[in-house]
Amino acid sequence: MKYFIKTFGCQQNIADSERLESLLTAQGMKKALSYEKADYIVINTCMVRESAENRIYGLVNNLSELKNKNLKLKIILTGCLVGLACRDKTGKYLERLKEIMPAVDEFLPIEEIGFNYSPTRKDKISAWVSISNGCNNFCTYCVVPFTRGREVSRPFEDIINECKQLKKKDYKNITLLGQNVNSYGADLILNKKIKAGGASEESLREADFRNDRKSLAEEKDHERQNLPLMKPIYVKHLGRYRVPTFFPYLLEAVAKLGFERIDFISSNPWDFSDELIKVITRNSNIVRIIHLPVQSGDSSVLKRMNRWYTSSQYLRLISKIKKSIPDVKFTTDIIVGFPGETEKEFLNTVRLCNKVDFEKAYISMYSSRPFTTATKQLIDNIPYKKKKRRWKILEDLINQPKFKKKNLSPTVNDRKHQPADSNG
Repeated sequence: MKYFIKTFGCQQNIADSERLESLLTAQGMKKALSYEKADYIVINTCMVRESAENRIYGLVNNLSELKNKNLKLKIILTGCLVGLACRDKTGKYLERLKEIMPAVDEFLPIEEIGFNYSPTRKDKISAWVSISNGCNNFCTYCVVPFTRGREVSRPFEDIINECKQLKKKDYKNITLLGQNVNSYGADLILNKKIKAGGASEESLREADFRNDRKSLAEEKDHERQNLPLMKPIYVKHLGRYRVPTFFPYLLEAVAKLGFERIDFISSNPWDFSDELIKVITRNSNIVRIIHLPVQSGDSSVLKRMNRWYTSSQYLRLISKIKKSIPDVKFTTDIIVGFPGETEKEFLNTVRLCNKVDFEKAYISMYSSRPFTTATKQLIDNIPYKKKKRRWKILEDLINQPKFKKKNLSPTVNDRKHQPADSNG
């Protein structure tokens, strides 16, 4: 049997495919150079945007023709599409996928791959290292909590041991991956409290942790959690210490292994701790380009997105980081055309971008995603033409050198970009 893996989506999907490749190799399969030469085709899917989802449907439809030529051919679907289908308790989404893609032989949850197999990495210099999977934040536009589930952290020592092995193999660069690396380890503490006291996960997530800063050395289940002897760092947000994390410890431990370059993605602005800033400051091999998604520069839009900060709070965090790390630069994610986004709200995003002077931005036009709050409760009322115009404005402003060099906004300086109505 020969396999071929096609990966759509983010770095996390790439890391998942590397582990999947090791599994298939361990099962005795060999890698094919193309779809046509494969007996076993695995498609690792992404559905963060509707356009990505549609490309998968098109690929499966094209591959179905190969089955007429190769009767042994199996088409396997995994990744985010399958994750969403598995978490839909009604079963309707899986039925829909089977109806749309009858050529698929198996829908494989990526969680079944796990971390039992070392990734098969093509790059011999830089490596992705997953530290967690899933997300607890439920931004209203984002389907990730439904495709990957709640956040699950890998054991601390497992991550360190993987990095040590990479160092022995002369890897130079490491990127730590998670849907939100800042909250790494929070689930381990929550799980302990649930087992000890019978409390629900939901109630604990809203708990005030200020009076619970015991050393993990005192915990009876220390060995099960596989964490070093350290106190969790609690990040203050919305007036309370809500988010316990071990990420600053993990990042520093990896930095001290001697790699030339340490990176991490992604971070949320609301739990970027002072301790994390200090760790970056004192370890010169941690990158000075930080990816810090803002999504919008307008506080009203951020509230509708369920992003737990205002535009001014984001700017204060940027200022704090710059003060500690003078040579730091920032990249970001931005969504234009979110439901109800007025021209005034969009211009606030333009203004924020001018203030921060992002090195790069990954700009996307809002698209409705199944099961999300935005899809259920908000109306996607911004026409595609306006979304495209706003995308172009920010693309020119942030990612095109001719505009970056002048550091001016095409919106502010060009009346033709003003809206035709007040709704968008």
